[in-house]
Amino acid sequence: MTLDTREDIKLSNAQIAWRAAQDIEDDAYVNLGIGFPEMVARFQPPGRQAIFHTENGILNFGEAPPAGEEDWDLINAGKKAVTLKPGAAFFHHADSFAMVRGGHLDVAILGAYQVAQNGDLANWRVGSKGVPAVGGAMDLVHGAKQVFVITEHVTKDGKPKLVDTCTFPLTGVGCITRVYTSHAVIDIKGGRFVVREKLAAMTMDELQAMTGAPLHTDGPVAELTVPTL
Repeated sequence: MTLDTREDIKLSNAQIAWRAAQDIEDDAYVNLGIGFPEMVARFQPPGRQAIFHTENGILNFGEAPPAGEEDWDLINAGKKAVTLKPGAAFFHHADSFAMVRGGHLDVAILGAYQVAQNGDLANWRVGSKGVPAVGGAMDLVHGAKQVFVITEHVTKDGKPKLVDTCTFPLTGVGCITRVYTSHAVIDIKGGRFVVREKLAAMTMDELQAMTGAPLHTDGPVAELTVPTL
């Protein structure tokens, strides 16, 4: 199913990441998924500092080093070079997953192929295409206290990513709490998509036309406002 979309007005990936970063509390323990979600670390609000966790065994890592100054013994789970902040810690991979499974992470932020209205997530395989296995995402989505998704609202060919029921293999069941898309901020609440914010230039009907499941509100929908990045 291809939907009517408003691709003429949408947030960039950097703007989606910026908006998600605004909801991370000071001193929160946060795991960022490989790829697009890693961008969230660039946009922490002034006066707030998350403590970032990576599955391969670092807590409290910092920004990427300048080009040419990488230490390739210091990498995140996506094999990208990182720096260390004061108080950073190293630990065994098994201990890292004990932190995840033990509920010690406040937030996990992941990308998605599909999110269902009941909070199911599919983000590791599309049909026969995808990485060989689901990896640590299945632990993260059920170990973190909150799980955010950042994503385009529709696929490149105009199909919905927010759906009634996921058709791709699941990463986790009933695990997503909030979705930040190129057009809106949407909570998963009571098995429904509840719109919190949307771009001012589009109507609720236009947003609904881009979505593969019913949208709901439980109060005023705020304007989704982000800086130019």
